[in-house]
Amino acid sequence: MEIGKLIKELRTKKGITQEELAHQTEVSTRTIQRIENGDVDPRAYTLQMIAKALEVDYSMFVETSSEESTAVQEVNDNNWIALLHLSSIIPLVFPSILIWNAKKNVVNGMHKHYKEVMSLQLMVLGVTLGCLWVYWKTNIIMPLVGVLLANALFAIFRALNTFSDKEKAMVNDNNS
Repeated sequence: MEIGKLIKELRTKKGITQEELAHQTEVSTRTIQRIENGDVDPRAYTLQMIAKALEVDYSMFVETSSEESTAVQEVNDNNWIALLHLSSIIPLVFPSILIWNAKKNVVNGMHKHYKEVMSLQLMVLGVTLGCLWVYWKTNIIMPLVGVLLANALFAIFRALNTFSDKEKAMVNDNNS
């Protein structure tokens, strides 16, 4: 639950108005409104004052904000992993190496996905070279086009699958 919604819920359960909460916490009513609407993230001192006024433990707000930041971090990690998979649309290893090198120590699961992308790219590169040889000998381009198209579709599928796996995990976490 977002901090603002939690504060609003606790305030209404306690039966006090935004003005009364603002007076008790020594912040403006507008600040309380903006916090409850999610327009601003309150500072730690403000959260301590709100917790004191609402007679709740300050850690309740800290735990909520850390859960939200963890969810945001998972989405960001997921975006980088999807970008890694999309980098294999063209059978060039260099973009994948750049993405992996930049995020290998930051994104959870990046190494595992990097191995998948690199093995796919090396396989596609080998098959592409074989198709180029066929094209050179027979002047038939269809196998080469087919391999490149299949690689692009598979890369897009893996990127989309990465998104859907994370979304399912997030939905399961929210339901439990």
